Amino acid sequence: MRSRFALPAALTLALLVGPRMGNEARAQAQAPGPTLAAVKARDLLACGAHPGAPGFGLMDSQGVYRGLDADTCRAVAAAVLGDANKVRWVVLTSQARLPALQSGQVDLLARTTTWTQSRDTANGLNFAATNFYDGQGFLVRRASDVRRARDLEGATVCVTSGTTNELNLADWARAQSVRIQPLVFDQNDETRLAYTAGRCDAFSTDASQLAGIRSALQRPDDHVVLPDIISKEPLAPAVRHGDDQWLDIVKWTFFALVEAEELGVTQGNAEQMLSSPNPAIRRLLGLSGDHGPLMGLDRRWAYNAIRAVGNYGEVFERNLGEGSPIKLQRGLNDLWTRGGLMYAPPIR
Repeated sequence: MRSRFALPAALTLALLVGPRMGNEARAQAQAPGPTLAAVKARDLLACGAHPGAPGFGLMDSQGVYRGLDADTCRAVAAAVLGDANKVRWVVLTSQARLPALQSGQVDLLARTTTWTQSRDTANGLNFAATNFYDGQGFLVRRASDVRRARDLEGATVCVTSGTTNELNLADWARAQSVRIQPLVFDQNDETRLAYTAGRCDAFSTDASQLAGIRSALQRPDDHVVLPDIISKEPLAPAVRHGDDQWLDIVKWTFFALVEAEELGVTQGNAEQMLSSPNPAIRRLLGLSGDHGPLMGLDRRWAYNAIRAVGNYGEVFERNLGEGSPIKLQRGLNDLWTRGGLMYAPPIR
């Protein structure tokens, strides 16, 4: 009798205890990796930033860096350090942004950077999650005869070097047999100034940025963003290859903001939601589970991020939506429950 039941009892004990022991082992194993250790040691997150992209990253008149990408960095700082203000903004040109991340000059690159196969592989980067689904378009003067992109036959088009925009423009012109003359500049500001000075007939970059640039022009109604979109531009924060823990932190901090919107957790009600009986909300806010410690963070990592910047919908509305000068529709960047592409894996 003893020999018949000894093995099943042992197996039963292993099934009951094994998973719990495994979770504890994983939690204990999440000591700070190289990037998390460096960020905690300096008590500051170094974030690669845009010189000036309205709605994504732009210094306001009070010297505060604002935008969707800026808030992405703030959310990570809050999740890791408990303080969204512990960010050092490292302003980078299009050409310098990838080398700056590769060399360790910044911990995180959140700078309207398109997720591409070559950047993800050959350049040694990992993209955490798409924080804005975009596409390349054209800004033209309303007084011109240009109504669609194909009307740009023979036109001079301003574009910034070191970007996917430069390559997309050449691919599109070749595929559509449209003759254009690219006028290439090193920085977006130079490209914008060339367009406003009349040196080119059109300005081509991501459509969301064109909307922001148009809103900041002296006479916005004199310009129009054409309806044609010539590329896919999934914009995403990036980290270096080789530090999976840091990739997890950045990725899941963004997903937490998306999950918060879906669950109705906001910057204003996050504290009240601590008393919610909803299991998904309790996991999100760190009331149950070891989801923070599994990444080397405090259990309130997501709560801190949401309290700092709000959920994804709040971040979008403040920087790009109807509550901003840019007034973009959510479109693809709406929640999956409303026909968009924003979908966060479950926190459990």
